[in-house]
Amino acid sequence: MTTIKKRLAFVFPGQGSQSVGMLKQMAAGHAEIKQTFDKASMVLGRDLWDLVSNGPEAELNLTQNTQPAMLAAGVAVWASWCRQTAIRPAWMAGHSLGEYTAMVCSGALLFEDAVKLVEARARYMQEAVPEGRGAMAAILGLDDDKVIEICNTAAQNEIVSAVNFNAPGQVVIAGHTAAVERAAVAAKEAGAKRAIILPVSVPSHCELMKPAAYKLKACLDAIAITAPSIPLIHNADVASHGSSDIIRTALQEQLFKPVRWVESISLMHQEGVTCFIECGPGKVLTGLDKRIAKAAGHLAVYDSETLKTALETIND
Repeated sequence: MTTIKKRLAFVFPGQGSQSVGMLKQMAAGHAEIKQTFDKASMVLGRDLWDLVSNGPEAELNLTQNTQPAMLAAGVAVWASWCRQTAIRPAWMAGHSLGEYTAMVCSGALLFEDAVKLVEARARYMQEAVPEGRGAMAAILGLDDDKVIEICNTAAQNEIVSAVNFNAPGQVVIAGHTAAVERAAVAAKEAGAKRAIILPVSVPSHCELMKPAAYKLKACLDAIAITAPSIPLIHNADVASHGSSDIIRTALQEQLFKPVRWVESISLMHQEGVTCFIECGPGKVLTGLDKRIAKAAGHLAVYDSETLKTALETIND
């Protein structure tokens, strides 16, 4: 019988946390890891576990490979958690692509359907903006309103906007390459500690992704989505939904609307969450979340040792 811990939330990372060899150590003692990747491989028609285990890195970093790989990784770690304990979180959220992982782990979406969705999502995103025409940049050390103001000025009839509100003083912008470059220069001039052009080929979460969102809608309409068994906070509207149609809209809009991560973590913290567990490769979200909910505990589960530590912490 499962036990819901009201003070516990699980969060799932997105694109950017992948690495060759991720979960390899954990797979040795947890059969769920390889089993989950085998399911994904059957859907995709290619060996995803071999790519994740052995690379090459450049191929793993291709959007159409990264998105299914990160989905499978998060779901696999969640499956290992569920086999080890009956404790379940009161809340879930995922950063960008991680929202699809949260959808699966909350019971709202079948894993096989999610694999098909994220592969299509990746393909549509790349098709929407030819490589070289779009860019993203991380702006560190400015407040949100200042970054938004800079983007509005730098656009000059092109598109550039704040798209990831990741942590206080950390905002990612996206849009046309030239506009992003102008905004990055202006941000430095305005006092930003850093303005870093990111090594990505797709300008996620800005209006350039609307054609991709239109195509994704057909895929979303064709699959079954149910109310999550664990409340899930969506990126686009910082809300939890039980209606399948509203969830579909939230997933579609996520492609061209900002990831409101600071608000999402803050909402769960306000609802009583005192421990956030990042479920999946790496600890990027853990670093961000510590800056948002400073009074809460933060753990990352990505191998056997960190799983053991998290279980011991939650059972105390």
